[in-house]
Amino acid sequence: MSNAAGLKVLIVDDERPARQKLRRLLGSDTEVVAIYEAADGVAAIETIRNEAPDVVFLDVQMPGVDGFGVVDALPPDALPHLVFVTAFDTYAVRAFDMHAVDYLLKPYDAERFERAWARAKETVAGRLVGEERDRLRRLVEDAEASRPQRAERILVESGERVLLISVDRIDRIESVRNYVRLKVGPDVYRVRATLTQFERRLDPVKFVRISRSQIVNLDRVAELRPWSHGDYVVVMRDGSQTRLSRRYRDGLDRFGLS
Repeated sequence: MSNAAGLKVLIVDDERPARQKLRRLLGSDTEVVAIYEAADGVAAIETIRNEAPDVVFLDVQMPGVDGFGVVDALPPDALPHLVFVTAFDTYAVRAFDMHAVDYLLKPYDAERFERAWARAKETVAGRLVGEERDRLRRLVEDAEASRPQRAERILVESGERVLLISVDRIDRIESVRNYVRLKVGPDVYRVRATLTQFERRLDPVKFVRISRSQIVNLDRVAELRPWSHGDYVVVMRDGSQTRLSRRYRDGLDRFGLS
């Protein structure tokens, strides 16, 4: 499947910024002769069939046909070398069962990308054939070791007191400039951090980002109401409402919707 004239790469992700990031990271490699993009699973399957890329960076969670669906839709001899990309490490074992070259956990930096890309190129060149199973095991171990430390409690200031609150008590989190506001029952606390920084400290199984400025605790959500243009109204158990933006529609999977 390798291309003697250079490498052909397909980037599959329903989020345009994610595709742009990978394109930028790949852009300086002179071995790459073509970069294709697909915004969903169906387009990915067609591109793989028509262009036969050497390596595919494949997002796991996409509306409709997800990354695993792409793999299932293709015969084994038509599959390129796969690097799965996702925000959730819960898919790691299944990805490796599909003989993925590597597994990029969002958000990743340039150094982590370079390691994955180097492995992909080594695999395309056939230099890792005899080491496949050991390498996959090491990748799983690396993924476990690099898993972000999830916060169980958060220190917050309340007047002259400093309180230690369990993250399970947080209903939702809202960004306000360089701070986040934590709504905990009737109380609201302010913590100096960006929403993205705070999100990294939370368990993605329990908390989901629903917009540029909001994260909600799934256990505190009572109802979702379809709104306009793909948005949803999120009704919390205390009766308050917020909005799930269509830009974060992959979060619908977490509510059992897609």
